[in-house]
Amino acid sequence: MKAGIAAPQRAQISERTLRTDRWWTYPLTTGGILLFFTGYALVRYFMNDHYWAAEEHYLTPMYSPCVNEACVPGSSHFGELIPSYASWIPIGIITFMVLLGFRATCYYYRKAAYRSLMFSPAACAVPEPAKKYSGERKFPFVVTNGHRYFFYAALLFAVINVYDAVLAFHGKDGGFGVGLGTIIIVVNVVFLSLYTLSCHACRHILGGKLKSFSKHPMRYRYWKFVSKLNPKHGTFAMTSLFTVIITDAYIMAVSAGWITDLRIFN
Repeated sequence: MKAGIAAPQRAQISERTLRTDRWWTYPLTTGGILLFFTGYALVRYFMNDHYWAAEEHYLTPMYSPCVNEACVPGSSHFGELIPSYASWIPIGIITFMVLLGFRATCYYYRKAAYRSLMFSPAACAVPEPAKKYSGERKFPFVVTNGHRYFFYAALLFAVINVYDAVLAFHGKDGGFGVGLGTIIIVVNVVFLSLYTLSCHACRHILGGKLKSFSKHPMRYRYWKFVSKLNPKHGTFAMTSLFTVIITDAYIMAVSAGWITDLRIFN
């Protein structure tokens, strides 16, 4: 028996949709951005190179933390905890898996991916191609239920990114210094932090299980702060994609010697 819009009890309309506006703009642009970032990330991770600018102390967030024995000297801020493995496996595989898991299970990105890549649905009053809906009860969609656990890992990585940003205030002759890369890294850390802290899982962890806010004034204060960020979670999610790409591309260019870092101080 047919289901959805083709069910016998539904009006049989031959047109795909009666909408006359440009409803396809959102899924087209969002899908393009997601595919571009995915392609860029895969290329960069499998490059295994140009992720550390030694003189400026710039480490790209796509390879942070670099804890493999194969990491270039100076880039392992927390030690070389993992023995080197096959060269075709990305050095930043752990970072890749954690950040992919956090973003892929994110409520906003799930909505964006469903609508723009799977057309489920592409827009209001535009039917999806699937003839039945099974929710997120089967693999691989069931993995999305682990979003809160990926959040803990992403929060740890956000702290590590802050540490990397502090190290980026390094002068060329030692001591304190600021370059264009320093500013780019700091801006990226700000948006990554806003994206992480505005997460729905973060809001739930802070106040979702409390029965009385009056008995937990500090958690209530944090919960209110996150609640103010939460409505802009989608904006932070998309903006942080671009800041990560810009930061990584700049550090790659400096590390490879394609450009020279613009020094503002020292």
